[in-house]
Amino acid sequence: MTKIRTDFPYETRHEDVRIPMPDGTLLYARVWRPVTDEPVPALLEYLPYRLTDWTAPRDQQRHPWYAGHGYASVRVDVRGHGNSGGLPGDEYDATELADGVAVVHWLAEQPWCTGRVGMFGISWGGFNSLQIAALAPEPLKAVVTVCSTDDRYDNDVHYMGGSVLGVDMHAWAATMLAFVCRPPDPRYAGEEWRELWTRRLEAVEPFVHTWLSHQTRDDYWKHGSVCEDYSAIRAAVLAVGGWHDPYRDTVLRLAEHLPPDRVRGIIGPWSHQYPDRGLPPGPAIGFLQETLRWWDRHLKDADDDVMAEPLLRSWISESHPPATVYAELPGRWVADPSWPSPNVTPVTYGFGGEPVVVDSPQQTGIDAGRFFPFGNDADLPPDQRDEDAHSACFDFAVPEDGGPIEILGRPSVTLRLTAGAPTGQVVARLCDVAPDGSSTLVTRGALNLSARHGRDRAVPARTGEPEECAFELNGIGHAFPPGHRVRLAVSSAYWPWIWPQPDAGGFTLDPDGSSLTLPVRARTDDAVSFGEPEQAPPLAVSHPAPLEEARPERLVLRDVAKGEWTLQVDPKYGGTRVYPDGLEFTEDAVETYTIAEDDPLSARTRSEWHVRLHRPELAWDVRVETRSEITCDADAFHTSDEVVCTEGGEVVFHRTWEKRIPRTAG
Repeated sequence: MTKIRTDFPYETRHEDVRIPMPDGTLLYARVWRPVTDEPVPALLEYLPYRLTDWTAPRDQQRHPWYAGHGYASVRVDVRGHGNSGGLPGDEYDATELADGVAVVHWLAEQPWCTGRVGMFGISWGGFNSLQIAALAPEPLKAVVTVCSTDDRYDNDVHYMGGSVLGVDMHAWAATMLAFVCRPPDPRYAGEEWRELWTRRLEAVEPFVHTWLSHQTRDDYWKHGSVCEDYSAIRAAVLAVGGWHDPYRDTVLRLAEHLPPDRVRGIIGPWSHQYPDRGLPPGPAIGFLQETLRWWDRHLKDADDDVMAEPLLRSWISESHPPATVYAELPGRWVADPSWPSPNVTPVTYGFGGEPVVVDSPQQTGIDAGRFFPFGNDADLPPDQRDEDAHSACFDFAVPEDGGPIEILGRPSVTLRLTAGAPTGQVVARLCDVAPDGSSTLVTRGALNLSARHGRDRAVPARTGEPEECAFELNGIGHAFPPGHRVRLAVSSAYWPWIWPQPDAGGFTLDPDGSSLTLPVRARTDDAVSFGEPEQAPPLAVSHPAPLEEARPERLVLRDVAKGEWTLQVDPKYGGTRVYPDGLEFTEDAVETYTIAEDDPLSARTRSEWHVRLHRPELAWDVRVETRSEITCDADAFHTSDEVVCTEGGEVVFHRTWEKRIPRTAG
């Protein structure tokens, strides 16, 4: 249960301001400050997700809390988004990062600021916190980055193991198209809102055009990937992630590569959420209190013990039956003094046996769960027995007479494969199989066979010749109990996570040349604890009852006669809500992924968004509707996007894009 705190060391106030950029563009910001005559450090959260509506409830939980503890806590909308001026650009482009540096300096120069600045954020805000830290503006002394990445190519929403992420390459591009087309709010942007909106719409270009045009790890992806030069980061970094978030490996890499006197890592059982919000899976922690220790040490020179904490604090989950949601997972916190940890030893399990043909039906992966779990009821993978049946499985028994096998870190596989075609992919899933046969997904990894010699190039597979392919799975903390089996399941398809290759003819796997390596952690008695979660009083947002029955979050349809499978997803971003300032806000989205079980070229995605922003007192009623689709043939991806914007029922903008993008590696 989250404690709502109302008593703070400082009274607070907030105001909305516009921060000037060097080119004259004004960025919209909300500043919460303690009531004091003394200057205080500033904390910055900087992202495009509309501070006056979309993130307002989340912002209210933490910014006033920080202000009440003696910080100026500032939320800024990126250029071209929300009520900020200027035109939208690509994610994390040079303009966005330069603006972020300018904001840091502006904050440091304010009379109410001591000149010291920290940055924090989750996802986009966590990304650009790291990227701006790598630009090393002098006032930026500390960062808290949550659910973010150091590698934009191989640990983001675009590619995985060199393969196109069908699920989020499509879904996130469609989501951002619907986001960027939303208008400024006249209550805050004033009479110029329409002019700002018109200029913004004329500049819109679907992100998917750029993302799909860079199918290997080229200079486009290296920009903003702080893994290119960790030494550029001079600020102290607290990196936080969750085992059910796709970005958790970044915490391990930052803990390994940043100087130990400037980094600490925390990985819990969480989804893609701040760890104090109490959304499944828990348990939640007193995240705000933990970050306050970080800020006090690095922005106020407090003599606290935050740097005496172990380098990495991690949650190791106990074995649990498969389910699509868990209120809380069983497990415990452990501490490691360094990363790689002296407590972790790689243990290799050879497969053995006769060669096996792996030619998975194209719908394999339909039970993968959501790429970005947000704590919804259908986010996590269900029982994996159906997926296991479409894979080559290798089981290793956990002895009955011993303790559990605990792992912490990134498992890896070495597979001796003979490809059946020049293109293809291999997917490895690590599962915990109980005595009753139920199979719980623990972690997974993928490799585009053309990326086996590096993500920066595409080398066709050598057909008919055995070749060793090695790759890592995503990091995890998990305990396999006695009597269970450790299962590695290998498939040649994983839709809709991985977009299928044109040939996708499968491969032959030679078990004698293949192995699984687990990062086995010695069991230690660690004294790791966190306070109970607390937040500032919530924003008074109401949620009217929906007029229609809610659609399922994830619905699988099978056309038996056609051999066609369809996954329909409702991402559940918020529905209808009414804000205390009078804004009525509605958004509805549905994503559809379709494939024929025997045809990799039948893969197609579709996303539809319907957004309404309504202020009755201003007679302001705006709607944004978008449609985004991706299909393919053997040589190219075909993208189709459409935007229709109306004001007061009249169409003010309508545009479509059709684009053919050659398949160079994806």
